[in-house]
Amino acid sequence: MTPTVRRLGADTVYVLVSMLLCVPAFVFAVVGFSLGVGTLVLFGVGLLVLAGSLMVARGLADLERLRAARVLDRPLPRPYYRTAEPADSTLRRLLTPLRDGQSWLDLLWSVLQFPLAIIGFVLTTTWWAGALGGLTFWFWSRWLPDGPDQHGLAELIGLGDTLAAERWLQFAIGTALALSLPWVVRGSALLTARPAATLLSDLADTRAQLVRSRAQTRAAVSAEATALRRLERDIHDGPQQRLVRLALDLGRARQQLDADPERVRETLDEAIEFTRETLDELRTLSRGIAPPILADRGLASALTAVASRCPVPVALRLDEALAAGGRLPDAVETGVYFAVAEALTNVAKHSGAGIASVTVAADGATVFASVTDDGRGGAHMSKGHGLAGLADRIEALGGRMTVDSPVGGPTTLRWELPCE
Repeated sequence: MTPTVRRLGADTVYVLVSMLLCVPAFVFAVVGFSLGVGTLVLFGVGLLVLAGSLMVARGLADLERLRAARVLDRPLPRPYYRTAEPADSTLRRLLTPLRDGQSWLDLLWSVLQFPLAIIGFVLTTTWWAGALGGLTFWFWSRWLPDGPDQHGLAELIGLGDTLAAERWLQFAIGTALALSLPWVVRGSALLTARPAATLLSDLADTRAQLVRSRAQTRAAVSAEATALRRLERDIHDGPQQRLVRLALDLGRARQQLDADPERVRETLDEAIEFTRETLDELRTLSRGIAPPILADRGLASALTAVASRCPVPVALRLDEALAAGGRLPDAVETGVYFAVAEALTNVAKHSGAGIASVTVAADGATVFASVTDDGRGGAHMSKGHGLAGLADRIEALGGRMTVDSPVGGPTTLRWELPCE
């Protein structure tokens, strides 16, 4: 069976089943909505009727998503439906569908499907009937009544009143309809399937993408603000204080230059030592902003350096591609690097762990990374804590972070980032 014939059969079945489903769906949607609105004066009864109608429409929408996906040759994901909160009362739980926008779209589809399915059904059955009737007219025409008052189409358009002329005309019409049948039936199926996809899946997907985009923007702003505050604090508490001390030492040395040259030498030695310490701190801060090893040698070398600097022994596991020097998009590499570096810093400062492990792997579309330690546990992503800022940084890249840290340990931080 050729793909065209299979497609024609699938589209025809879709159109015919749509006609069978649209009538009861339309009647139920209109009656349920009208009855619910009409009994709103009874408050509880009307709202319950509306909620029940929305739940039935949701079930029909689930069925339509499965059917339309086969016609469109693409999956139609089930959208997120609002669920009741654990603390909600029984009545509030029953009325949850009323507060869900997608449920109302499902009900709208039950009404809109009716005229679309009828149009598709009429076109499909007309073309099928015309094609089959015209191509087989030569066979069943012998049983047609033939009298002086019977006029065929051929005679009416001036092609003659013979049976042969009528048969050839009907055969030509049937051939034309048969040749155009796959396109007409396909169009009839898409007339219903595409609006179904838009109302029942695509709008919700677009809305979810907008929500994710806004969340990523907020996370990026929050992560940037946190990073700037941390950088400002680190500069203020470290290099700035040392530079102030260096200026004071140099001023004291100038005052002692004539009176006590030996004391000047000691002061200058102290100033040189402070200068070295300040340079070390500035180098550390610069690695936190843009580590050169990450840009020059890649993620594997950068993580190896981070693991070697951690006071807690770290077992580093990379997949073969990354271990061999494979590169990821710059933003993804930077995100994974800082996530692992921050996690290992927390392990060293707060966990009391004796050993930690880092795992990073990529499957082409997603990067998976995790840091596990055998410390005391109890880590969480509460707002204002370091892990919350780290989660914001990951979310800004379109990824997500999870924390598994029961009291008593072990603690595992996991990240998933898209790398496309």
